Amino acid sequence: MAVLEEETALVEVLDIVVAVVVVVKVVVVEEVVVVVPAVVVVVVVEVVVIVVSIVLVGVKVVVVVVLIVVNADITLYVIKF
Repeated sequence: MAVLEEETALVEVLDIVVAVVVVVKVVVVEEVVVVVPAVVVVVVVEVVVIVVSIVLVGVKVVVVVVLIVVNADITLYVIKF
């Protein structure tokens, strides 16, 4: 049970991290452009939850950072486009 509770806590923390990224984007990016990054972020949250239930803690952090970086790149690309 303790392991499950710990995993749940990690999921909540990761969700908060992704949510913060969304807020930053909403502030920085124009309203019209936010639609695409927002969809990407939702998918990232789902992927992160799946990863959290499977992979080790150290790898989880790396995956979250990579996903956030990739998402940021997509956002910049959309703005540039």
